[in-house]
Amino acid sequence: MQIRTTILVLFGIAAIALIGYGLYQFVLGPTLPPSAPSTPVPVVVDEQGKSLATERAYPSPSEAQQSPVGAQTTAGEAYPAPEPTLANAPEQSTGELIFQIVSAESTARFTIYEELRGSPKDVIGETNLVTGEMLVHPGELSQSKVGVIQINARGFATDDERRNAAIRNRILQTDAYEYIVFEPTSLEGLSGIGEVGKSYSFLITGNLTIRDVTQPVTFEVTVTVESPTRLSGSATATIRRSDFKLVVPNVPFVANVADEVKLELIFVATST
Repeated sequence: MQIRTTILVLFGIAAIALIGYGLYQFVLGPTLPPSAPSTPVPVVVDEQGKSLATERAYPSPSEAQQSPVGAQTTAGEAYPAPEPTLANAPEQSTGELIFQIVSAESTARFTIYEELRGSPKDVIGETNLVTGEMLVHPGELSQSKVGVIQINARGFATDDERRNAAIRNRILQTDAYEYIVFEPTSLEGLSGIGEVGKSYSFLITGNLTIRDVTQPVTFEVTVTVESPTRLSGSATATIRRSDFKLVVPNVPFVANVADEVKLELIFVATST
């Protein structure tokens, strides 16, 4: 009887250990590193200059998982400076310029409030793995366009590695959904002539996709023309994570996590 009880206890301990290990891997286990990018999604004007066409330049999640190890980017390491897409550039006579986001000088950021071990805290997650293009018409800014902005969610990092693992595994599920994508649909409040040294504020509305959920979002944008070939600026918006079905795992020492999330893109874009 005593031997049987001992065996049952050992089986119970083993089962608890296996369940605990499974939960650990599910929440805090390792995740795939960021895939290397190709080029930003090009923003293209047709012959009449009336519409845009975009083409996904990143691999799909399934394609990314098949990428060779040597083609991957370490989380936190900026993408290399993009090659100019001269084939997609408009004729010089149009006066339009294509600007590309410089990953090494740009940051995508989220900020969310939580109560950690009884203390209020604003959690900040950042990555510089962001790409995108803008077509600027200096002579009439209202004709400018912003292309698809893509952020590699595998690169997001906060000040706590356990939180990083939970974000990647449970919340954003970055192994399956590597990229956060914003596809602009309209610009509002941008007009006039582009001048070096001047700042411009306007709104960009578009479709934001996080994991497999897409919602309309409007960003408040400010751009400064530092030189004829260099722009700097920021874009901010506030979303509700519940709108994107982003559920935070229940953790004993985290009492509360806000539903509102502030999104920011601090960027530099250059034209060659």
